[in-house]
Amino acid sequence: MDEIINKVANSVLEVFDLEDYYPKEVRTQIDISQWLYEGFLLKEKDFREALKNHDWSQYQNHYVAVNCSTDAIIPAWASILVTLHVAPFAKKVISGDLANLESAIYQDLLEKIDYSVYKNKPVIIKGCSKKPVPESAYVLAAQHLHPFAKSIMYGEACSAVPLFKSKM
Repeated sequence: MDEIINKVANSVLEVFDLEDYYPKEVRTQIDISQWLYEGFLLKEKDFREALKNHDWSQYQNHYVAVNCSTDAIIPAWASILVTLHVAPFAKKVISGDLANLESAIYQDLLEKIDYSVYKNKPVIIKGCSKKPVPESAYVLAAQHLHPFAKSIMYGEACSAVPLFKSKM
């Protein structure tokens, strides 16, 4: 009987797994509507007082998304004011929902990676993940890898979809 050889393990294929960069910090969404009268009307004095009395320390080292879940029309300064209160405690604050937050987190993380280690190598961007990696992170990773990789594939080594092959 012939010996079974794991060709994937023996290949020069580099796996780029976005889960490896997934930060463990808590993600929190702050809904401005909690400080609006009946969830819709911003009364400036009451709003400012509520923010002043809120325990912002509970967001220590959190990634925070600030938004309003109701159809309230709120002035731009309201989100800015909430941000100024939470920023000294939070790791990052964005305007938007949790999906926007994940994209922003990955945008920051992916810009800090040294992609030159993938120079002239075939790279597979691992597709299946157990963590909530946003699609935008895969798009950004491909853009960053493109100038360096010999080829880029997506998926798993056993069933990868080719996306790019260098002409050199």
